[in-house]
This record gives sequence, C-alpha cells and structure tokens, in this order.
Amino acid sequence: MPREDFSPKAPGRPVSLPNGMTAFVPDPLPPQLEFTKSLVSILSRAERALGRLDGIGRALPNPHLLIGPFLRREAILSSLIEGTITDARRLVEFEASAEEKPAAPDVREVANYVRALQHGLERLEELPVCLRLVRELHGKLLEGVRGEEERPGEFRAVQNYILRLGEPLERARFVPPPPAEMDQALRDLESYLNSPDDTPWLVRIALG
Repeated sequence: MPREDFSPKAPGRPVSLPNGMTAFVPDPLPPQLEFTKSLVSILSRAERALGRLDGIGRALPNPHLLIGPFLRREAILSSLIEGTITDARRLVEFEASAEEKPAAPDVREVANYVRALQHGLERLEELPVCLRLVRELHGKLLEGVRGEEERPGEFRAVQNYILRLGEPLERARFVPPPPAEMDQALRDLESYLNSPDDTPWLVRIALG
C-alpha cells in the first residue's frame, strides 16, 4: 500500500515497516457517522428486505434449506482471495460422501469454511462475538488442510500482505497491522462489538 494511496479521510493511519511496505492500522470504532437522508433511506430498504427474508425463513419447516446455499456460496467466493478455487457441485459431492481427502485439496478447504460458519452460528447461542470465538473458527478452518501447521486457533505472529505476483513488496495491495498493533486493534473491535450502542445494527455489522 503506497503511502500516497491513503487519503485524509482514511479510517486509520499508515505505518511504515522495515521491509519497505506500509501497513494500515484502523482507528478504534465507532467513527463519526453522518446519517444523511440517503443513508437512512438505504438502511430502511435493507431492513425491510431482511425482514421479508426472516419471514420466509420462519415459514419453512427447516430454515437451513434457505440458509445452506448462502453459506456455501459465501464460502466459495470468500476462499478465492486465498487462491482456493472450487465450485458448488464439487463441494456438495464432497459433503455428501464419506471420503476424508477429496481429489482436489481446495474442496476440503472450502468445506472447512462452511463447517466453521456453522460452528460459529451454533456457538453464538453460548458466546458473544469475541476473540475466543474467532480463534475457534480459525482452528476449524485449518483442520486437515494446507497451513494446519501454522498455529491453528491462534492469531498470527508475523506480518502478512496481499500482493500481485511479481510486484515489489512496497506495491502490496493491502498490508494489515503488524502483530503488536493487530492485538490492540482486535481488542478494540471486541470491545466495540460487545458495548451498548444505539447505532443501527446493520451499520454496526458493516463497521465490524
């Protein structure tokens, strides 16, 4: 992330790293928000749409028939950022079979994503959204797949980044906070998510 890419309105600050990269450290939540008429209108439409979806789900004998495909689509799309590629057919075939190791390792990684999402939804009956829950989900993600030796269930202790192949480090597309800054940012996020706030919940979800 070149330093010149940061605008004065960026919700955080750039931090220079020894290797020439510039990391982004987010400001604590919440930011100062201006609830314009346009924003209020968008929120109102979104809440009505979610209300209709909730009504449909409650009318189904098994709401998972509605939720399941969304979970799998999210797993497939979100895994692309890691270079993990599969499709819905291969994912469903693996989940329906008894095999421990699918022919394509990417399928198991995406299946783990689905299991982690399901585990998280179940654990929300017992835990708030917290760092303990995040570590549990990370452990589920790395069960029996590439990277399982990389401290599953623990937060990273080294710097990472998103970089196009062949580009110099200083052109990294995104560089998250260094580990020391990350720990504080995570604690700030956990505190925000579990503190009383009258901000509309859709806005809080977006911020979190």
